[in-house]
Amino acid sequence: MPTPTPTKADKFSFGLWTIGYNGADPFGGPTRAPLDVVHAVEKLAELGAYGLTFHDDDLFAFGSTDAERQKQIDRLKGALKDTGLIVPMVTTNLFSAPVFKDGGFTSNDRGVRRFAMRKAMRQLELGVELGAKTFVMWGGREGAEYHSAKDIQQALERYREAVNVFADYVTDKGYDIRFAIEPKPNEPRGDILLPTLGHAIAFIETLERPELFGVNPEVGHEQMAGLNFASGIAQALYQGKLFHIDLNGQRGIKYDQDLVFGHGDLYNAFALVDLLENGGPQGGPAYDGPRHFDYKPSRTENEDGVWTSAAANMSNYLMLKERAAAFRADPEVQEALAASRVPELAVTTLGEGETYDDLLADRASFEEFDSAQYFDKTGFGFVRLQQLATEHLLGARG
Repeated sequence: MPTPTPTKADKFSFGLWTIGYNGADPFGGPTRAPLDVVHAVEKLAELGAYGLTFHDDDLFAFGSTDAERQKQIDRLKGALKDTGLIVPMVTTNLFSAPVFKDGGFTSNDRGVRRFAMRKAMRQLELGVELGAKTFVMWGGREGAEYHSAKDIQQALERYREAVNVFADYVTDKGYDIRFAIEPKPNEPRGDILLPTLGHAIAFIETLERPELFGVNPEVGHEQMAGLNFASGIAQALYQGKLFHIDLNGQRGIKYDQDLVFGHGDLYNAFALVDLLENGGPQGGPAYDGPRHFDYKPSRTENEDGVWTSAAANMSNYLMLKERAAAFRADPEVQEALAASRVPELAVTTLGEGETYDDLLADRASFEEFDSAQYFDKTGFGFVRLQQLATEHLLGARG
């Protein structure tokens, strides 16, 4: 069976820092030459992607002059015009330069915090100029290694102050752009503020303009915290806060592997694609934004391997999309869902107009309820359901 071919309609996007990763890690230097941005855009268009994203420092080096910066912006604009690719999202690098070694928005140094805000706002302006609809904020250095080194409550207040300013800025300017916080539990800091999707959503509720803020969860980041990524995405969709998503692969609680999407927890990837494309089993919200790959081509690969890995991300997503569609359409799966009472979750626990007094008066709900049937009699059939998912995932059905 041929693998599906990606098109721009699939909304696949890649970070310039992903395909441009040169192979360097904490134990060794680069294994590949730098990747030119024009060449990167041309190759992505050739492979069927629709978008490129970037940090400011991906496109022009930290500390570049205005002329050097503009030269790279103009080259990017030319490549976008020639290929039809768009820039759906931008972000800013507040983690690589030494000035950010204690963070950007939450550095103990007030001057650094002001510098970080100016840097972010400059990239925000560029994003608006290029038509980006989302500004992602990954606080990789916003955190600490030592309990006494950071006043966490004040750090959160300074984080809140910064993003409230950004929200006021885009509102006053009339810009059509929203913000997405990207959680991560650790690395490079020992502990990072807003470590999981849940922490980020809770923080957003404290902001002055929470409607402008959502989350940008990453597969590997949530799985580094031992969490179920697909379940977290379901909650983000449920709360209307999935503004962007980073897809990659991860195998267990370890360092951030940034593998090709589908090369980690394949079961979870299957459940994730099913959710993103089809929504919940009872018609819950799906996702219509970019399918963004935030991965790193393996250090072992040459440039040909970079493009092989980029294509693999898209191909794996589309194959999982086909498998998920077949899973949903299978009558045996629908029967198994019903037997497992999955549709019953969509039925309200209290009837229409029923009050707590009515519930307390209903003897069938407690005094006469047969709880004993759940010992060695009534089961839910979840294993059968998962086996059907396995058979579809492995291509044994449909």
